[in-house]
Amino acid sequence: MEILKLREHKELTKRAAEWFHLKWDIPAEAYEESIRECQAKKEGVPQWYIVLENNEMIAGVGVIENDFHERKDLTPNVCALYVEEKYRCRGIAGKLLKLVRDDMENKGISPLYLITEHTSFYERYGWEFLCMVKEEDSNNMIRMYVHQ
Repeated sequence: MEILKLREHKELTKRAAEWFHLKWDIPAEAYEESIRECQAKKEGVPQWYIVLENNEMIAGVGVIENDFHERKDLTPNVCALYVEEKYRCRGIAGKLLKLVRDDMENKGISPLYLITEHTSFYERYGWEFLCMVKEEDSNNMIRMYVHQ
């Protein structure tokens, strides 16, 4: 298993964009644009990471300015964390979250935020519930977490 920073692997851009699209039903073009932006500037936000095992994409995560919520002041946001079902419960999500925190901290970026419907998953990795935030283009409220 290898964890890759997509800013260092332009050859995986389209493949990763399609993979994220299939997981989250956001257009692949949006992911590709964000991944290319991270490759162009390398520092700061956005950033994207994937996990490969035997050349199969099995997990991924991103860091973007805002993950479709109305609290634009709570930035940047960890987003699109996904681990393929057959690879879950192996600590992969925790490793990705640690890499993201370390990578962002090395760039002088802290704190990090994320939104989720999960109620206990992220606490295991040091995230703290901050508040409820309104999702963009809806009246839905969703949980916001912070990692200092």
